Amino acid sequence: MLRENANDLLVFIAVARERSFTKAASQLRVSQSAMSHTIKAFEERLGLRLLTRTTRSVTLTDAGQALYDSMSPHFEAMEANFQTLLGLRDKPAGTIRISAADFSFHTVLWPVLESFLAKYPDINVEVNCDYRLVDIVAERYDAGVRYGDTVGEGMIATKIAPDMRMAVVATPDYFRLHVPPRELHELGSHNCINMRFPTHGGIYAWEFEKEGITKNMQVSGQLVVNGVYQTLDACRSGAGLGYLPETLVQQHIDSGDLIRVLQDWCPPFAGFHLYYPSRLQSSPAFSLLVEALRYPRRVEAGED
Repeated sequence: MLRENANDLLVFIAVARERSFTKAASQLRVSQSAMSHTIKAFEERLGLRLLTRTTRSVTLTDAGQALYDSMSPHFEAMEANFQTLLGLRDKPAGTIRISAADFSFHTVLWPVLESFLAKYPDINVEVNCDYRLVDIVAERYDAGVRYGDTVGEGMIATKIAPDMRMAVVATPDYFRLHVPPRELHELGSHNCINMRFPTHGGIYAWEFEKEGITKNMQVSGQLVVNGVYQTLDACRSGAGLGYLPETLVQQHIDSGDLIRVLQDWCPPFAGFHLYYPSRLQSSPAFSLLVEALRYPRRVEAGED
């Protein structure tokens, strides 16, 4: 009975967590029909309905929610212990799941992961690029990447990149048709490229600071996108003013493709940090990745 229920619980927790038979089946590498049969048999054995299924969604009944709340922490603890045991092998091993935005992946994570994965072939890393402010504990990520001032309370944060600045930029052709803004209020007369982030739903406000004065500006324009690379593409095409990380646009400023304005209103701020719950400190594989990402990087013998 115990072995039967343990397997059924594993399937149930996967479906309950993902709220999807499709995603849970992919995660456990079983067919949806087999998973559905397992859940049905589990419910019949318990004499309780655990899930309410429609063609579009899966929701938990009261009994299902109570079972998930009571059993999920135990399975998470067992999984964490299993990952720790894997790390005790001669070679560090295990899977690390990270939530990050595409910009942090391209500029910080991948330059490190490219050599890290080659050095540790038994360590797997899964990176999900998403602009949402993901709850890494609820969504079962091992770590996330955010700017230092946005890391949630109760998390351990490791700096993995230098401090950053934002830059307001546009093409020379755009500024031939529009007078470059010298003060913040002049942004109101410009076509600004906005970004909408899924966590908040609203338009992202451009953040400025000078001499202790902080201003969040809601700017207007014809185009709204949901990422920095889309903003850069539109900005370089002359669509309007872009508000972008300095490191992303510096080469275009240096080449003269973009012109920077309002620079004195864009001071440095805390750069990217890897953040994670304290329980992961015991994983050798994860500890190796943290050290590889830590800023400033350590230069190993034989490297330039």
